Amino acid sequence: MNKPVIAAVNGICCGGGLEIALSCDIILAAEHASFALPEIRSGTVADAASVKLPKRIPYHIAMELLLTGRWLDAEEANRWGFVNHIHKAEELMDRAWETARLLESGPPLVYAAIKEVVRDAEDMMEGFNAFAEKRDPVWKGK
Repeated sequence: MNKPVIAAVNGICCGGGLEIALSCDIILAAEHASFALPEIRSGTVADAASVKLPKRIPYHIAMELLLTGRWLDAEEANRWGFVNHIHKAEELMDRAWETARLLESGPPLVYAAIKEVVRDAEDMMEGFNAFAEKRDPVWKGK
């Protein structure tokens, strides 16, 4: 997806829902929103979140959430950096549409280029890490 994607979280965002939100470029949340990856409690892996969450927030916090299934509120999610902004519930969609209109007024080809550069940078880091770890790189096209 080469267009900016906005998530507006207005309630519980857990499991696959949180994985979808983490796939977005901008995450807005209502004050009462809560977040969790409870898959560990059913003995499964939150696949996408296991890859995406440690890239968004500090590693040790991501691991705590993945390993314990602990819930966090919007304020803590914002503090750790995977929620961009918190809004009152009644204002959330207005702010999401305001952000969408701002992005709509921008240059779509530049947005696509920015997203491509960000994805390519992930593969570049994999090359550096693989070299440092004396292993073959695992390219993801990201």
